[in-house]
Amino acid sequence: MNAAFDRRFTPARADIAAESLRGSLDAPRYAPARPMRVVEECLPLSREPRRDIPIDTQALFGELVDIYDVDDEGWAWGQLRSDGYVGYLPALGLRDAGAGATQGIAALRAHVYPGPDMKLPPVAALPLGARFAAGETRGDFIAVPGHGFVWMAHTAPLAARAPDFVAVAERFLNTPYLWGGKTSMGIDCSGLAQVSLAAAGIAAPRDTDVMEKALGEPLAFDESLSGLRRGDLVFWKGHVGVMRDAEALLHANGHFMLVTSEPLRVARGRVAEKTGGAITSIRRL
Repeated sequence: MNAAFDRRFTPARADIAAESLRGSLDAPRYAPARPMRVVEECLPLSREPRRDIPIDTQALFGELVDIYDVDDEGWAWGQLRSDGYVGYLPALGLRDAGAGATQGIAALRAHVYPGPDMKLPPVAALPLGARFAAGETRGDFIAVPGHGFVWMAHTAPLAARAPDFVAVAERFLNTPYLWGGKTSMGIDCSGLAQVSLAAAGIAAPRDTDVMEKALGEPLAFDESLSGLRRGDLVFWKGHVGVMRDAEALLHANGHFMLVTSEPLRVARGRVAEKTGGAITSIRRL
């Protein structure tokens, strides 16, 4: 593959590439995109068709994926529509795209019940950011066709926007750290930023290096770290945190293995030791 193409976002392998790349990238064969939708609570996406390697990210329930190949071992290879990430997902967790999503999960997790009754044993729990084509309503419940019913108040129209992405991020406080995670069962630093921003209608790349270039405007800062405000994003090489106010940083981190809130002046040195460098930028949306 041409070095100018980023493997993370280019649907091309040694043996196959997306039809859309014909003419810009040489490949033995090209495949058209087959739009599919995630039908599990979330699916891991990894760069190789193996379960014994770190995952790159997670695809949430209802997310659209363009699939280009499915192998005999049950791995689907494709590209997420949301952030362009390319990799392998378990094919059993995918179905043809079907009807477009109209409703999203607005709670950190929403139980899916086999019927419109909160006393029934739930069959699943959908994460914040999951989406579905809304079915019938029964009382205070709305149907997730083919899966069950969720409490209506735990959902919102896809067009709805959270007024404060930091408030969304704060809801994840004390969530376990999980490399590649994007849900309240486990989340990493860039996943926390991406999911929270998405709830406010702000599209963000998945990885910190791309996120740092794409979001906001850089702020001048010095050793005092003064002049910051709620919503500023603080970047190190391979790490990002969200300012809750002028002093406190919210971030998913491997030191505590949790989403934690602490003074930025306390966190910066420890994170620098972990990442091998000082703060690279602070960006304001």
